[in-house]
Order: sequence, then structure tokens, then C-alpha cells
Amino acid sequence: MPTPAKGPRLGGGAAHERLMLANLSAALFEHKRITTTVTKAKRLKPYAERLVTFAKRGDLASRRRVLGLISNKGIVHELFTDIAQAVENRDGGYTRITKIGNRKGDNAPMAVIELVLEPVSAKQAVVAEATQAAAKAAPVAEEAPVEAEAAEAEGTEAAEAPVAEDAAAETEEAPAAEDAATESEKDAK
Repeated sequence: MPTPAKGPRLGGGAAHERLMLANLSAALFEHKRITTTVTKAKRLKPYAERLVTFAKRGDLASRRRVLGLISNKGIVHELFTDIAQAVENRDGGYTRITKIGNRKGDNAPMAVIELVLEPVSAKQAVVAEATQAAAKAAPVAEEAPVEAEAAEAEGTEAAEAPVAEDAAAETEEAPAAEDAATESEKDAK
């Protein structure tokens, strides 16, 4: 007999659990939010997020893998087109569980599990934009210290010269600074 996975079996065997999770995830992708017990929602969350990750890949092998778990082609198509497109910039956390109290009949703790289809927060978008800007500015920042070192090598004479002569000196120093930069890059390699 194979070793069972950790955690409760959700009222049945392993095969029943797999079918139950497949049906819950199909309902989740169809309706975008479902109400179930907290235990089932917690077991469904990694299962559904894994299927969304396959959908984000979008290739044929991923589609066939998901079709092996969810047999409704319409729901799989919706998962691969609508849901995957809505969460393409999100790196995880595709579902949200909200506890809503206990069920009236048997006092079981209930929860709403829903897909997070909103775009990534504005703060994360600003951080991503700043990271891209820093990456573009990095090569420019490397050139600036080389020019500053060349000016220090000239000494204080350049600082005492008039503004017009200073501009002329900068144009003459630019090729020298570029030569120094290429030599320092060769030394670094």
C-alpha cells in the first residue's frame, strides 16, 4: 500500500481527494470564486495555483497536462486564455482565501476562495520601473567616475581655467577618458 500524502484526506481516499480537488478547481476557474470549507480551500490553493502556472506557460504540453486533470475543455480554454492573461505579470499568489464564519447546519468553518485577477499593485509596478531605470543608468554611471579620475589627474589647473577653456579641455579629454576606460575594462577582464 503506498504511503499517503500528509494531511487529512478530505473524507475519502487519495483517488477521491484528487477528483474532489479537480472538481473544486474547475468550479473555481469557471466562477472565479467559490465558497467551501476552510480545509478544502487550503488544500485547493496550491493545486489551483499550480494549474494557473501551467496555463501561464501556454504551450501544448501544459495544456494537455491540465486537460488530464480537468476534463472540461471549455474551462481549460478559459484558464489558458482569460485567467492566464490576467495574471501574466503576477509571480504567484493567484488565489485568495477569506474566512466567512461557520456553516449553519454543522458549524463547519467556511471560507471563500477566489482568483486574484486584479493587476499587480502600483507600488510593485513603480519598483519594477525603478529597477529597469537603474539597469539602464548603470553603464552611464560607470563612465562618470572615469571622467572624474581623468579630471583629478589633470590637477588643479583645470579648476582655475576660465569656463571657455574648461569646455575646450573637456572635448580634448573625452578621447583620453574613453581610452582610459577601454584600458581599464581590458585590465578588468
